[in-house]
Amino acid sequence: MEKKFKKIGVLTSGGDAPGMNAVIKSVTCAAIEKGVEVIGILGGYSGLINDRTRKLTALDVTDIISKGGTMLYSDRCDEFKTEQGMQKAIATCKRHNIDGIIAIGGDGTFRGATDLSIRGIPCIGVSGTIDNDITATDTTVGFDTAMNTVLSLGDALRDTSESHARCCVIEVMGRNAGYIALETGIALNAIGVVLQEMPFDKERMFAKMKKMRELGQRSFVVIVAEGMGAPYAEALTKEIEEKTGIESRFIRPAHIVRGGIPTLADRSFASKCGYKAVEALLEGKSDLVICSRHDEIVTTDIRWALIVDRMYKGKLKDGDLDKFTPEQIEEMKALCKERHDYFVKNYEIVNSIGC
Repeated sequence: MEKKFKKIGVLTSGGDAPGMNAVIKSVTCAAIEKGVEVIGILGGYSGLINDRTRKLTALDVTDIISKGGTMLYSDRCDEFKTEQGMQKAIATCKRHNIDGIIAIGGDGTFRGATDLSIRGIPCIGVSGTIDNDITATDTTVGFDTAMNTVLSLGDALRDTSESHARCCVIEVMGRNAGYIALETGIALNAIGVVLQEMPFDKERMFAKMKKMRELGQRSFVVIVAEGMGAPYAEALTKEIEEKTGIESRFIRPAHIVRGGIPTLADRSFASKCGYKAVEALLEGKSDLVICSRHDEIVTTDIRWALIVDRMYKGKLKDGDLDKFTPEQIEEMKALCKERHDYFVKNYEIVNSIGC
């Protein structure tokens, strides 16, 4: 393989996610192994604009894989959305002879990466978000840890609810996506799971709760995705008490769900993604995002990933599909259907087994 790159940058942007450090470690060690220097960019795209950088060695990253958050810190940078901001970022790359960048984050991070790629700085994206709301990939770095954090909290709340014969209503993070709510709802044996993707029958849940209480059940768990809006879960908690007579408590773990020691699944996936990103960049590829598709680590065009994300979320704009072939558009539609079917199938499961 002909080595095109002498120095690459790595950054984390947007919301932090457990496993981001594992990506950073993998990127750093894989690049150094191939004779490429690595520059850590501190604070995401704002760090690139303001030239906050540091050289990374294998020793710098040797013990970060077990730590949550991101050693490179993160930020949301409105200035980077402007041409002036992007030119400042490009100037930093040129000043430090950075030949390409690996950007870890969500859809906003990928938009920034493709903007840089268009302007001559090759970029590869790695999905790092607890929300799992990147349609092009089956899973994202941080998702598994976030689910396990909710699971641990939910188990603890079930214990105290059993003692006091209560229902606990837990609002979980996930932005506008209900993946964390759905999966933890199944794992916690929730009697109700509320998320934007599927219709929720409150009366059915109230009836089931009253029946189970008559049979002697003391504790109940209800999971609500934060995408339902801030007042929803609190209002539902009061309504449960009014309609069922079961004492209820509202819990919002919020950003606790973003932190913590990454799970084995997240460390492994993150490490594989980091290696794949370096491999793709050094092969001269650009404007790609590393994805998991049916248990394989693959590369996907960032623009395709961004547009299929808009399609799935109902946010397509006029002209979004103009640059894609009919075959690519059909592939997008098939992926959107696959995601929808995932919710239908698993929501049926939680409604059937939850109690």
